[in-house]
Amino acid sequence: MRARVTPTLGPVQVSVLWGLVVPPTKSAVEQDLYLLWPGLVDGEMVAGAPDPALSRSVGERGFTVIREGRLPLFARHIYTGGQRPPPEAIEGGAPFVTYVREAGALGRTSPATYIRIPWTPKLVNPTFLMELRMTLVDSIKERRASWLENRIWGRRHTITLSFHDVRSRALFPMYLAHRNRVAHLADDPSQLLINFGDSEHLKIYEVSPPASRRQPSETRKDTEVVSLYLDPSEGLRPQVLAVQFGYFTGWQSWALVVFAALFFVLGNIAGPLIAVLARRVGARLAGRIHFGPRGQAVERQTGTVVPRETLTRIEPGTTTLEEVLRLCGPEPEEHEQLAMPERRILVYRGRKIVPQRRRRLGWLATVSRWDAEHHEVEITLDRGVVQGVQARVRRTHLEKPDGG
Repeated sequence: MRARVTPTLGPVQVSVLWGLVVPPTKSAVEQDLYLLWPGLVDGEMVAGAPDPALSRSVGERGFTVIREGRLPLFARHIYTGGQRPPPEAIEGGAPFVTYVREAGALGRTSPATYIRIPWTPKLVNPTFLMELRMTLVDSIKERRASWLENRIWGRRHTITLSFHDVRSRALFPMYLAHRNRVAHLADDPSQLLINFGDSEHLKIYEVSPPASRRQPSETRKDTEVVSLYLDPSEGLRPQVLAVQFGYFTGWQSWALVVFAALFFVLGNIAGPLIAVLARRVGARLAGRIHFGPRGQAVERQTGTVVPRETLTRIEPGTTTLEEVLRLCGPEPEEHEQLAMPERRILVYRGRKIVPQRRRRLGWLATVSRWDAEHHEVEITLDRGVVQGVQARVRRTHLEKPDGG
């Protein structure tokens, strides 16, 4: 089975080529062959009246005929010494009917086609291959993607060819009625092939199954071929060849490089601006929103804030330097006077910030302002003994907790 895809993505030309292999212990029976095709067929038609027997056959099983006619049928001579002669047209072609099931709980079925291959001695002649030609109008499906993806990388499509796939609701009843007369696949090599024209602008994204083969065409210029070897040991198991592909323009072939460079340049330019903006917005939100459980202490403290209770325990003339460091902290700011080397001044500075919260929603609350208390304690010592203590507290209002 051979299909041809072009960059226009129009109807797909399909050729089914086959021959009959008769076992040496049997003789050929002069009877017609029938082909079930999963879908609507079109293309060049052969003159002649439709076959009423086909319409009657599908009608008896509850189907409705939506189209009928005759498809071109040829016999190809495969053993020639010189130039291959043109295919021989079979008079009358191959009559067909396309049908659907209108009624049913699941609604109308997808169309299927029932094709009769009239008997001719060339069917069993090993020097000939029979060729049935048709056109498929709905075999290429567009893959869903965003507008940006389609604009940059082009549209993606999927085409599928199958063999022995009778799972559709229109095909299975016909297969079931004639399953005892199915012609099985011979041991001779058989393939599903899809030819893609204009391979210079073709991008194949995915091929299923992985055992499928990709290669340049040996007979057609600028053509890529994807093929699947049909395994006769699979019996009636469906064998499906699916290709996800797309055609791109010259600009789209450079899309990845252009966009990578563009994002690199914009990132270097916009990065510092975004960082500054993020810091400002973050600082403003930090000054207006507070997160925490109700009743939890939310004041923030920096530096060393000496509590009033601790200051009352420092007695001038009695408390020593070691006691001050144990009570207030081991890392004060220390001042010395050159004129009085035995006098030292220890300075403790700290700040407490308390948010004034208003509206609350669970742990989230808004902040109207931040009240800041700046504490400064000076402790004067002479010869290692406290001589005086001075404490100052300055209160201010801040817009954000890290404000000066």
